[in-house]
Amino acid sequence: MLSERTRIAVLVSGGGTNLQALIDAESRGDIPHGSISLVVSNREGAYALTRAEKAGIPAAYIPNGPDFERELTALLAEYGIELIVLAGFLRILSAEFIDAYEGRIINVHPSLIPSFCGKGFYGLRVHEAALSRGVKVTGATVHIVTAEADAGPILLQKAVDILEGDTPEILQRRVMEQAEWILLPRAAEMLSERIFTEKERGSI
Repeated sequence: MLSERTRIAVLVSGGGTNLQALIDAESRGDIPHGSISLVVSNREGAYALTRAEKAGIPAAYIPNGPDFERELTALLAEYGIELIVLAGFLRILSAEFIDAYEGRIINVHPSLIPSFCGKGFYGLRVHEAALSRGVKVTGATVHIVTAEADAGPILLQKAVDILEGDTPEILQRRVMEQAEWILLPRAAEMLSERIFTEKERGSI
């Protein structure tokens, strides 16, 4: 009997544009080995939760606090989640949580790691730093999440040109359109296929 598609949870904190890219990719058939089965936000009222509900995907809000990871772990177990995608998720996960899902958590970062990454580099701050430094090329990176921020193995990268007159907001949008929204679904499929194959072989 064929294994079920890899069950994916997407963790978000904001509007969910990267989540939408994943939803659209799955609907196009670009994630054939994976299924977005749960969306979780640590911010009440995040529009990402509305996007999930519109797509018919179970969505949950878990408030930030000492019980966050305990509640998240229970929810992931309830939905049989095998792969976690961090898509604009503004909370650092503990080493214990990451170890429990070793090699099965991925994150998209809006720069070409190792540039403009690590503690304090997120959202518009990354693009502000790139413009301030005067670099001519930036981009996005999808990597495996490890206990050290933005330091896990790189899965995919894509370069994006910085143009004269760019503001952080304009650059952020270009990086999303030309890199993040392309790389994240591709990486989700890469890991989904790997997990699917391991299940078929009976290794997990």
